[in-house]
Parts: sequence; C-alpha cells; structure tokens
Amino acid sequence: MNNNIYPLLFLFITLISCENEEVISFSSESITETSLESCGSDPCPEITINYVKVAGESSAVRNINTKIERFIVESLYLGDDTSEIAGASITEAMQLFVAMNRADSAEFTEIQSAYFAEVSVDELYVSNELICFQLRNYIFAGGAHGFGSVSFLNIDPATGNDLPSEKIITDKEAFSKLVEQRFRKEFDIPSEAPINSTGFWFENDTFHLPKTIGFTNDTVILRYNQYEIASYAAGPIEIEIPLQQLAPFLTIN
Repeated sequence: MNNNIYPLLFLFITLISCENEEVISFSSESITETSLESCGSDPCPEITINYVKVAGESSAVRNINTKIERFIVESLYLGDDTSEIAGASITEAMQLFVAMNRADSAEFTEIQSAYFAEVSVDELYVSNELICFQLRNYIFAGGAHGFGSVSFLNIDPATGNDLPSEKIITDKEAFSKLVEQRFRKEFDIPSEAPINSTGFWFENDTFHLPKTIGFTNDTVILRYNQYEIASYAAGPIEIEIPLQQLAPFLTIN
C-alpha cells in the first residue's frame, strides 16, 4: 500500500470526528420582576435572575437546562417542602415569591416591599468531559439579614447527569490532604495544631472538604458557605488552588 495513504486516512478520520463532535454553546437569559403582569400597577419585590441556557435539543441538553431552571425555582421558594413546587416554571416561581411578599406585607406593614431576590447561573468550565456551573442566590425575606449561597454544579455533558466529587476525584484522601495543607497555610494554622485552633467549626476537629467544589480552566475552587465551618459573620470561606497541583488526583484532563 502507498505510504502516502496513511496521512490522508488519518486526516479523513480526524475531520469526521470533528464533524460528529457536538459543540456546546450557551445563550444568556435575564428576567426581572418587570416581566410579570401583576407588577404593572402594584409594587413588587425586586427580582433579578441571570442565567445561561445550553443550546440544542438532545436529552442531555434538556437535562442540563432542567437542572438550571430547577435551581432558580427552588431559590425563589420560601417554603420547606420543595415538592410543592415540582414542575413549576421560573415565571410561576417569581409569581409565588411576589404573592408571598404581598401576603406578608398585608399582615406586617413594616416589611412592605422589603423582599429581594437575586439568582444567577454562569458556566465556569466547559470541556467534553465536564461542565461546571456556578450557582448563586441571595434572598431577603425580612429578618435580621438575608440568606445566600454559592455552589457549583458539575455535569457530564454527554448525559446531562451530575458528576459527584467521587467521580471527579480519583484519590480523595491525597486530594484532601493537599487541600488541608493549603487551607492551613492560607489561614495561618500551624501543621501540628488542631484545625479548629483559630476558631473554625470543623466537626470533631477534623478537616473535611467543602460540600461544593468548582473548576475553571486553571483553578480548583473550594468554597465553604456561611455556617459550614464558621459563623455567619465570618462570611463564606473560599480558597483557590492551581489546577496543575491537583491534576494528579482528578479524572478530568
């Protein structure tokens, strides 16, 4: 066989692979309370929602977009049982948020129009192996202060299913040990001292990874939200570690 055929064959296969590879693209969406008919004449609490939507019609895309919408809907819900809003749309969740504000305003005049909601979803990292979304919300519904959080949603783009940390981290013990070393350095905790010696609240005085871990092109973000390892006044606690340092313990390339 002519040796010149091999480079041509390789090029042909590469081109076919590129054509069949689905390109992930996003659109930016923004909604505020002004889009609600009920807010045309009567005052409404301020609601700002900014999020991304994955383009496409595949089941994986629908799965991802459903997860994003679900986060927004649950962020606006002030009840305890989220099953009560199963299947609700973003608009319906906004209408319910407004209705609850009006009901409380009628009963407690001092909190009239005091409600506030801000929700956002952004993509931080996108590859054929992983999509990482950053989920933010801040809700004020009266009281001494509002409540909010930042979390990360890691998704398998091929299926749209969640990628839990145990599927991303190959050696959790080694990964955690390296993170603890960085954490101690960041917050001036001597290596021989208990992890709570400077005032943190780690259970059983034992370091543990945060509930939520995010990824960018060059960093791993480890974030402890308020009350997770410290008081509300301490605020969220976040450290970023270069991806290169943790790459040996990760399944993603």
